[in-house]
Amino acid sequence: MKADMILYNGRIHTVDKDNSSATAVAIKDGRFVAVGDDFTVMQLATEKTELIDLKRKCVIPGINDSHTHLIRGGLNYNLELRWDGVPSLADAMRMLKHQVDRTPSPQWVRVIGGWSIFQFAERRMPALAEINEIAPDTPVFIMHLYDRALLNRAALKAVGYTRDTPAPPGGVIEKDANGEPSGLLLAAPNAMILYSTLAKGPKLPYDHQLNSTRHFMRELNRFGITSVIDAGGGFQNYPDDYKIIADLHEKNELTVRIAYNLFTQRPKHEAEDFDSWVKSVKLHQGDDMYRHNGAGEMLVFSAADFENFLEPRPDLPENMEADLEKVVRLLVANRWPFRLHATYNESITRFLNVFEKVNRDIPFNDLHFIIDHAETIDQRNIERVRKLGGGIAIQSRMAFQGEYFVDRYGKHAGGKTPPVKQMLEMGVPVGAGTDATRVSSYNPWVGLYWLSAGKTIGGLQLYDDNTKLSRETALELYTRGSAWFSNEQDKKGMIKRGMLADLAVLDTDYFTAPDEAIKLIESELTVVGGRIVYAKGEFSSFAPPTPPVLPDWSPTKVYGGYFNPKNKQADTMATAHICSGSCDVHGHDHDIARNSDIAVNNYTAFWGALGCSCFAF
Repeated sequence: MKADMILYNGRIHTVDKDNSSATAVAIKDGRFVAVGDDFTVMQLATEKTELIDLKRKCVIPGINDSHTHLIRGGLNYNLELRWDGVPSLADAMRMLKHQVDRTPSPQWVRVIGGWSIFQFAERRMPALAEINEIAPDTPVFIMHLYDRALLNRAALKAVGYTRDTPAPPGGVIEKDANGEPSGLLLAAPNAMILYSTLAKGPKLPYDHQLNSTRHFMRELNRFGITSVIDAGGGFQNYPDDYKIIADLHEKNELTVRIAYNLFTQRPKHEAEDFDSWVKSVKLHQGDDMYRHNGAGEMLVFSAADFENFLEPRPDLPENMEADLEKVVRLLVANRWPFRLHATYNESITRFLNVFEKVNRDIPFNDLHFIIDHAETIDQRNIERVRKLGGGIAIQSRMAFQGEYFVDRYGKHAGGKTPPVKQMLEMGVPVGAGTDATRVSSYNPWVGLYWLSAGKTIGGLQLYDDNTKLSRETALELYTRGSAWFSNEQDKKGMIKRGMLADLAVLDTDYFTAPDEAIKLIESELTVVGGRIVYAKGEFSSFAPPTPPVLPDWSPTKVYGGYFNPKNKQADTMATAHICSGSCDVHGHDHDIARNSDIAVNNYTAFWGALGCSCFAF
């Protein structure tokens, strides 16, 4: 057997306990055929084998996000101005102003998820007056986590909200002193008001959605992501909203493996939806690039367990058990894996009561089911999940809103939320993910930083040495651990002979870098099934061609996605900051930030990386 590709002279962390490290790998027909030392692996080379010198870089298995929303995110990526990673509100508002000037009518400027006020030096939201001044005529919609959204006057007009518009249950349309909508929407605690309002905005046409999805996948490849499980989502209808992904797959243009779950969209008709799908969709239909993965994360709307930590825990309605049992019985009888969004232990207790009742009549018998999020799950319920044969998918939501959780429930509770280490010690399968793009960022390195350093993106130390994970364990959750959640543990998650040839060559050694540097790690070379899908830096000669960004006014064209000061991408934003002495902008920002040492340190370190010297005060 001879290799199609050999990558050598690396420091390869395989996540394979039987062969934990190597310097070279050989790939043939999309799978690893040898993993070992350079001399041994090179025996598989021919004159046709592509040889890549890894230059002693750190190599890991491709990142596998066990819970994200790639399909929905791809449809909208080129529409959205991303504040992910931006260090100050002043910088974010500069970006907003520039994008407002570029956006044609009737399009909106949208800032949707992936950021938190705690990342900003100023530690605050923009004021509605500031947004209206920047954008008097262009609709602007800014969503913060799943707790609120800000709409300028033009956006209120575009969505038709007036003094007489009723808010949906669990939502608030704030009114000013005159009884008119102010522009603030609150999830109290139901986030339906946020994403139902967002759904009123213009959509991209078909060809632009194709382009947008390709650019979003490239952005994921930038961070070494090679696989995801798409957990469905609100206003993501099957099969209509899956057509873009299906068409890209047919054209062999997917650069991320996708296992998708089907998410009901019709309150009080959930059982009808799933009954239709189990009859028309073959379980696991598809291939290694695009395949069906079961039901969820919404099974019934009465089980919606929202995680807005600014609000008290919601009590689920009394009819929840009956609604959920009907759907779970249908799924288990048809051997469909399922997953369920579950934030609070009190809700998880009630969900497991239903699962155990169904199991007594129709045994699960190793049928994979997933509890998603599980921030406050206790030891008893972890054990119940284990006994039923389930797994727990955890996401980096606490990295973005840990401060809110601690404010409401206290530092002690925050220090064990979610209890990941306990889950692992009790033998429950655990996979890690991001839940991108509307709360957390899609950047998995933020999640790896949160798990291993134990901090939020705002610098709050949530976890101590008893609850933090080692870097090795954290990486296992984002690779081998996540593979269980799509029933693909025999195919991916490790760099091992016979496994799918997915890997990432990192620009920084994850295992030796300082904690704060973990958040800035990117891939220099990402390989999916033996095909190079992303390359930069020393490997830029291997980079596949990138299509131009559509539409021409897209925020992606100017700002890209996640903001990283190491990248040339930062130059556009940084122009005003590369200076000597002092400047009004930085003086203002630092005055605001004086009361928070964490904010000042984050901000000065960020711009210091770009050579800015005007932050001395």
